[in-house]
Amino acid sequence: MKMFTYLFALLLITASCGDDDDGTSSIIDSSTPPDVEGMNYVKSNRSFDDTYNALKSALQANENITIIAEVDHQENAASAGLELNPTRVIFFGNPALGTPLMNIAQQTGIDLPQRMLVYQDDNNDVYIGYNSTGYLQSRHSFGEVETLPQIAMALANFAGNAGDDSVINPSVNVTIENDGVVTDMSQRDFVTTYDALRDAIDSNPNLQIIAALNHQANAQSVDLDLPPTRVIIFGNPNLGTPLMQDAQTAALDLPQRMLVSQNDLGIVQVSYIDPNFIARRHGITGNTEVIATISGALRNLSNTATGN
Repeated sequence: MKMFTYLFALLLITASCGDDDDGTSSIIDSSTPPDVEGMNYVKSNRSFDDTYNALKSALQANENITIIAEVDHQENAASAGLELNPTRVIFFGNPALGTPLMNIAQQTGIDLPQRMLVYQDDNNDVYIGYNSTGYLQSRHSFGEVETLPQIAMALANFAGNAGDDSVINPSVNVTIENDGVVTDMSQRDFVTTYDALRDAIDSNPNLQIIAALNHQANAQSVDLDLPPTRVIIFGNPNLGTPLMQDAQTAALDLPQRMLVSQNDLGIVQVSYIDPNFIARRHGITGNTEVIATISGALRNLSNTATGN
């Protein structure tokens, strides 16, 4: 598996909970748009392929941004003998912008690098979705950060230009601290914890590592300091696809991510996203057995890494 060592800064702008002054619009589309907690979106005026290619080209043209990984959920579903509408996620970032967020709230690393979702629904409508900075602020409990307005405006521009339309704010934008984030304290040092986690994922034939990011090294590449912070992005289309079949926007939170961090006190922790949170956020009403299976698998990986 190829390990990517670029850090993303990525994340969206800030503003508070309701009124984000980040170049987006609060007008709700008249059709049946997504209504996902904390997800800004654009209803594209282009085809799926044209929208995705425009987004990717714009990211590639920006010398401050690195594309970390691309995930074709439709293709992955087909590899598992399952069907899914066109659904792709692109991971990208800029450590000069993301590192300041993690220096205030290290756990923000689980939501970095930034990602954008492009999908085509059953009505052949094409959407671009991404996490708002207000969502990140609330979830990780940090206030104003100098880089946030720049991040937010850049993300709004990328999405708006790719879809050739305005960005829409979600009508649901209330997120509590640590919402959906499960954190376990490790009994081991940072390196041992991280290596045990990666080995456990690598040795599981059902899992594939998409990217492994060293946020600390990426911070150092732009002359910034950050305590040890690494994230692994990995997935299993047999389990993830049913969630996206139920609610396609769940792709914004898939593949799974696990964060290993060490704070200034030397405490090592493993954090991951609770699948029940993903179900609640995206309105998934079925697949309870799949969600329980994913929850158990993530818990076992965390226990293996932490020695608990």
